[in-house]
Amino acid sequence: MDRRDFIKKAALAAAGTAITSPVSAMLTQATQQHGKTKVLMINGSPRPDGNTFCCLKEIETQLHKFGVETEIVQIGRGPIRMCINCGGCHRNNGKGCVFDDDLCSVITEKMATSDALIVGTPVYYGQPNGGVLSLMQRLFFSAGHLVQNKPAAALAVCRRGGATATLQTMNMMFEMMNMPVVTSQYWNIAYGAGKGEVKLDTEGMQTMRTLATNMAWLLQKIHADGNTAPQRDERPQFMNFIR
Repeated sequence: MDRRDFIKKAALAAAGTAITSPVSAMLTQATQQHGKTKVLMINGSPRPDGNTFCCLKEIETQLHKFGVETEIVQIGRGPIRMCINCGGCHRNNGKGCVFDDDLCSVITEKMATSDALIVGTPVYYGQPNGGVLSLMQRLFFSAGHLVQNKPAAALAVCRRGGATATLQTMNMMFEMMNMPVVTSQYWNIAYGAGKGEVKLDTEGMQTMRTLATNMAWLLQKIHADGNTAPQRDERPQFMNFIR
């Protein structure tokens, strides 16, 4: 058996396990005990119904099967300010960024009542959409307390290449915020150029469904435990290498 065949067999075995796993029953029990969970989903494409949206809808449909609520918010085509490191948010009594005239304030408000976050972005020059980066950097810097310990996942849509670098960029932000990164059966990537072409990527669509199943499972586990966060007995220590 060569490496490619081994990977295929391992993936099929994992998929079979996921199919027979009683995620839905576990979530029903958790919902009855602790109420419904909600996943906030950000469409980082300026196109409201393009390939990125198709991926998020595939995830949404799967999450709904497990009783998980969702909301998709599109960044649109309006300007999104970048973080200017003014520090005003830290003097704003926890209300978030002092710039309150773009999508960041909307997402901040919605994040307060969401249990998890999924961000989808097209790939531009091997990187996430610039608007997505500006939004996420401001959200995490100004309202990081709203995302701490909440599961997160990123997905990237590309015509040909650059998706892995895009995912790495997004995941680094999640890791810095103590957010459990939700995985799938492969990297969260789907391929397509023209509108709707991503639906022809059968493996990519299955990857999105598996991501949704894993997200639902993790939310169930967290909320079954009373939604408790890890207890840390150390304050963050920051340093640079210039002494």
